[in-house]
Amino acid sequence: MKSHLTSRCLLAACVVLLFAGQALAQSPQSSGQDDDLVRLVTWMSGSFSSEEQAANDSDFFDIRLHVVRIWPELSSGVWLYVEQASASSLDKPYRQRVYFVHRLSEELFESKVFSLNDPLRFAGEWRNPEPLKNLSPDSLIIREGCSIVLRMRGTEAFVGNTVGKECSSDLRGASYAVSEVAITESEMVSWDRGFDSEGGQVWGATKGGYIFRKLQQK
Repeated sequence: MKSHLTSRCLLAACVVLLFAGQALAQSPQSSGQDDDLVRLVTWMSGSFSSEEQAANDSDFFDIRLHVVRIWPELSSGVWLYVEQASASSLDKPYRQRVYFVHRLSEELFESKVFSLNDPLRFAGEWRNPEPLKNLSPDSLIIREGCSIVLRMRGTEAFVGNTVGKECSSDLRGASYAVSEVAITESEMVSWDRGFDSEGGQVWGATKGGYIFRKLQQK
């Protein structure tokens, strides 16, 4: 009788260890999932609008912003397709980019910025179940010096900017561009400006960044 009890106890212990091992293998920590990176790209992803800000301040326009994940099979970071358009011309976005978001250190992340050849052919691609599925990273054009370095502010926000004058721009006589961003669960504040070689601002909002509220998914 005693030997039977011992065998049953050993069997029960083995079952417990087996399930514990499976649970551990499936946990984010053991699978190598970066919870902070997941939070960052989750907050960045979705559809956003500056309609509320534009209604309260005529210096700002009603802009729509769409950010969707692409190429989920690729590792080492997260790829995002970004499309930005005026609410009055949604079929003609004025900015289309691809971001590669990855961790730099314990508190820092980088969002590398890429442009597309003939971007308007991809207008509305954010609506597709598999956006840009026929493209690959080697078909993109990296915008050197335009990466955004983001710092984690606890669990409440990520804030960041471009570095110095390294992001070149020739739009409206500019010499370089500067971008600042703050990301929370419900909104993104983005302030993009262009400056000439003398440091004078030649494009972009002057009062502050655009406030993009995240829209509820229908």
